[in-house]
Amino acid sequence: MTTLRTPGQFCDAGLVAPERRPALEAVAARYAVALPPDLAALIDRSDPHDPIARQFVPDTAELVTRPEELADPIGDNAHNPVEGIVHRYPDRVLLKLTHVCAVYCRFCFRREMVGPGKAEALSPAALKQALDYIRGDRNIWEVILTGGDPLVLSPRRLRAVMKALSKIDHVKVVRIHTRVPVAEPKRITPEYVRAMKARGKAVYVAVHVNHERELTPLARAACARMADAGLSLVGQTVLLKGVNDTAEAMGDLMRACVECRIKPYYLHHGDLAPGTSHLRTDISTGQNLMRDLRGRLSGLCQPTYVIDIPGGHGKSPIGPNYIARAEADDGDRFSVEDFNGRRHVYPPVK
Repeated sequence: MTTLRTPGQFCDAGLVAPERRPALEAVAARYAVALPPDLAALIDRSDPHDPIARQFVPDTAELVTRPEELADPIGDNAHNPVEGIVHRYPDRVLLKLTHVCAVYCRFCFRREMVGPGKAEALSPAALKQALDYIRGDRNIWEVILTGGDPLVLSPRRLRAVMKALSKIDHVKVVRIHTRVPVAEPKRITPEYVRAMKARGKAVYVAVHVNHERELTPLARAACARMADAGLSLVGQTVLLKGVNDTAEAMGDLMRACVECRIKPYYLHHGDLAPGTSHLRTDISTGQNLMRDLRGRLSGLCQPTYVIDIPGGHGKSPIGPNYIARAEADDGDRFSVEDFNGRRHVYPPVK
C-alpha cells in the first residue's frame, strides 16, 4: 500500500464511500491530502466515528469557513524577519525547513501554507540567510525545526542543518517538531537518528500524537531508537472533538506517551484554521478534561493546556484554576482546591 493522496485512492482503500468522492475532490483541490500506510492501517472501517479517520480522512466540513477562522491563525507572518524564520519570543526561533509533511492533518494550523503547490523547502540561499539571522542574534538560545515536517528531509540534508547549528555557540538547544515517528516510523533508522544530533547541543524531539492507537509497536520502536540514542522526547497533542476529548481517551494517550519515554508537554487548544470548526472543542471542555486528569494520573502525564492567541501574540496557559483569595479575609490567605474538588484554606486557620 502506498501513501493515499487523492479521494479516488481513499475510495479504493475502503476509507471513503464512492458516492462521497465528487464532493471530496473539492476538499483535495483546496487542502493537501496524504495518508501513509502505517496510519491508514489503524482506521476501523466499520466505525464511522473512528478517531484516526477523523484526523486524516478528508471531510466536506473542511469547506465551511467560519468568520473567526484565519489563514494564519497563530500569526506566524507577523514575526517573519527573513524567509524560513519565525521570531516570536526573545530567546527562540522557528526554522521552517520545508512545507512538506508525511501526513496532512485535517486540523493543521498551517494548512494554507503547506502541501502541493507550495514551495517544498527553503532554497540554499534562503537557508543561508536564515542561519545568518540566527548567528547574528545572541539572544537566540533555542532553535525549533518545524515546517512542514523537518523529518521528511533526507539524512544528508538534516545532518547539514544540525552541523551548522552545532557551530553557533549561543544556540544551546535544538528542538525538532515532527509527526514522522507515528506516520512513517520506519524512516527513523539508526542512520537517521544520528543525523538528528547536534554536537554540543541538547536535542529535543517533540512528537505530535493525538490518540493512543497511533503509538503502534513500530512507532514505539522508533521512539525507543531516539531515546536510546540520548535524544529527549516531549509530546505535543491537539485537543480534538471526537478524537481525544474524553478523560479516558486523553488519559490512555498520556500514559502511553510516558511509557514510550515521551514527556507530555503541550495540549493545544484547536487553532482557528479555516475549515476546522468541526474538530474544535470549546475551552471549558479542555479545562474540565485537565481537572479529570489531575490527581487521577501521575504528574508525569500532565501536559500544559495552552492556546495560541490569534495575531501572533504567543501561547498562554488556559488550564483550570485551583486557587482564589479566601473570602472575608484581610490577610494573605487563599482557598485551594484539591484533586477531589474539596477546598482548603492556606495557610490553615489555627
